[in-house]
This record gives sequence, C-alpha cells and structure tokens, in this order.
Amino acid sequence: MTEPFSDPGADPVVVGTDGSAGAARAVEWAADHAGLRGLPLRVVHAVERLPYDVPCYPIPDSYDRLAPSGRQILDHAEQVARDRRPGLDVTTELAEGRPGRVLRDQAARAAEVVLGSHGAGGFPGMLLGSVGNHVAGHVAVPVVVVRPAPTEAVAEIAVGFDCSEASGPALAYAFEEARLRGHRVRVVCAWEPPVPYAPVIAMDSDDMWRAAEDYARGELQPWQGGHAEVKTELDMVRGHPVAALIEASSRAVMLVVGSHGRNAFTAAVLGSVSRAVLAHARCPVAVVRGARS
Repeated sequence: MTEPFSDPGADPVVVGTDGSAGAARAVEWAADHAGLRGLPLRVVHAVERLPYDVPCYPIPDSYDRLAPSGRQILDHAEQVARDRRPGLDVTTELAEGRPGRVLRDQAARAAEVVLGSHGAGGFPGMLLGSVGNHVAGHVAVPVVVVRPAPTEAVAEIAVGFDCSEASGPALAYAFEEARLRGHRVRVVCAWEPPVPYAPVIAMDSDDMWRAAEDYARGELQPWQGGHAEVKTELDMVRGHPVAALIEASSRAVMLVVGSHGRNAFTAAVLGSVSRAVLAHARCPVAVVRGARS
C-alpha cells in the first residue's frame, strides 16, 4: 500500500516521549500512524520543575538545567521516527509544565495524541497514572495508549459497541483504521441479563439474548453498509464488557473504546470500563471521545 505524503498544514499526530522503551514504541507507532493518514508528526517532551521548586523557594534556573536532557530525548525520538518512516514530516517541541497538562494543551492543535504504556520520567504513569488520566477522555481528539500487540494477533481492529449514538465516534475511528490498514473490524457488544425487579420475568433469558443480538445487528447494519470494503464481524458476548474487550484485545492489533456511553459501556469522562481496559488490554488502545449521554 502506498502511503500518502503528509500535509504540513494539517493538524499533526502528537506523541509524548520521556526517553523510555515504552515511549520509543509509541514514537514508532505514531510515525506509522501519521504515515498511513498522511499527517505530520510532532514529538513532545515535557520538562516539569522539581516538586520542591515551590514559588516561595524557587530553584534558580531549574528549567534551564533540565532542558538539555529533554532536548537529547527529543533528538533521539526524532531520529527513531525518521528511521521508521523516511520522508515523514517530523517536528519536536520541548514544553515546560506538568506532562498531562502539556499534552492536553497539545491536543487542541492535534489530530490525535499518542502515549506509551509505561513512562520513566517526563511522561510517567501512562496507564492509570496522572498523565493517562489527564489526557484520555478529557480531550476532543482520539488518544492512543501504545503497548506491544500480542504475538498471536490477527489483522483485526476490535471496537466496543453498546448500540448507542455515543458509540459512533469509536466505530468511525475503527472502520477508518481498518480501511487504511486493510484489516477487518470485530465489533464487540457485551450483554448482561438485567436484574429483575419482579419475581417473574415475562421473557426468558434465551429470548432476551436473541432480542439483544437482533437489535445490535440492526444498529450496526448502517455502519456495515457505509463501509462495504471492510469485513465486519459482530461478536456478541454474554458477560461484562471489560472482560469481553480484554479478551478481544488478546488477538487484535488495536482495541478502540469510547470515553462516553450508556448501558454496558457507561462512562463519565473516562469511566470504569475505559480505565480497566487501559490497565489490562493486551494491545494498543484508542480512546475516542463521543458526546455525553
């Protein structure tokens, strides 16, 4: 597949780096992603003043002392990106401030934000730490947390689906990724029988399951029709969505989840399902923000 030339006037893919091995994987992934989408790449490193550099007792020139190592980290990351994708438009930026806030600010002029799954300095706590929590679900653009894909992964993008309109942005992202990569989409819809409020349920569990599956297929049909070039499979799962999505991540090259939803995938900003998936998924995870429900 021939990759498009990047448009220097387009919003870039932004990737945070701290010089760690996890950040290097994120830079490589972001370079590949930017190349596929024909976008420039911006590599960012945050220099945060020392925790004890409080306003009353500032450490003279603390930023200037930390900046040189930050620039070395950026130079190395830039070379990693250029080696990965020769000809890609790559820029770097050294920013001062808390890493989570820096990346949230960067997201305002980005097409996407990419993080490593583990940090060692400038972007620590990528999974459930301060950076991940302050970025995923809090910005308007997709946020990807990169970890190695499983060795047994197949050419498949998995995406969580709860049949609500809030699933739309995640589905759109998954279908576009699959189209660019030539992969199929596995739509994961987890269903748990509702807790009865009366001693007698008018419909047995098998009937309820079939009704839920029929409804999900009906809601998914317009998406399949609009992306006929992408092979799509609906994976209806009895059980909790976290378990279903983590299982799907064990064979996918990417897992896509929404940051808001309802029913099985309910979340507030970055809710329990998205947090659990970020912590335990076995492949890169894209968190795509949708409308609040």
